[in-house]
Amino acid sequence: MKFNILTLFPGLILPFMEEGVLGRSIKKGILRVNVTDIREFARGKHKITDDRPFGGGSGMVMMAGPIDRALKSIEQVANSITILLSPQGKKFDQPLAWDLAKYDQVTLICGRYEGVDERVITRNIDMELSVGDYILSGGELGALIVLDAVSRLVPGVLGCENSNKEDSFEGCLLEHPQYTRPRVYNGEEVPEILISGDHEKIRKWRREQSLKRTYNKRPDLLDKAVLSEEDKKYLSKLKG
Repeated sequence: MKFNILTLFPGLILPFMEEGVLGRSIKKGILRVNVTDIREFARGKHKITDDRPFGGGSGMVMMAGPIDRALKSIEQVANSITILLSPQGKKFDQPLAWDLAKYDQVTLICGRYEGVDERVITRNIDMELSVGDYILSGGELGALIVLDAVSRLVPGVLGCENSNKEDSFEGCLLEHPQYTRPRVYNGEEVPEILISGDHEKIRKWRREQSLKRTYNKRPDLLDKAVLSEEDKKYLSKLKG
């Protein structure tokens, strides 16, 4: 799978490519990440990429030309999507991450300043995407969030192929508590059931803990979760 990231600040993106799961996957050739400096496609001596907005107002607007030319420099593939990181976009979540993982190529454009010229959006953008209801200095952090969340769903990226299916937000539930050695730390012991060897009891305990955490921390997710009759009975007990 290939990602293209278009940005005015490649230095914010490139170090992220060198570490962890993402770095290893790039070295193995499972993922390809192309970082494009939009400023290289600006014209004139000073390589200007932004200008004052028509109609007045504060701040600057990213010009259409450099972004348009940067996009045209990217190899086009059939199964691809072009995304603008924008606070006005659709909110990013795990189901959307799975949808994006089905593409062969995802192109992420990092907005800056007061935004981008509207003609970039109408001519080039398939989706505007937001990583949350807050304002960042630019789209680079958002692009890295999308890159990280989507790439770990690509087969071969994670060492254990089931890991991404057990994470928080999969199935709209938070993940159950996790423990590792030592069995006792600062006087607190690992729950006995986890060392019982009874896989069915462990499965049930983890499911109940997942439901309990979601109910206590993110009850809004339960409206979208797929729940069994056993799940519903346990939730009824929690609600009293």
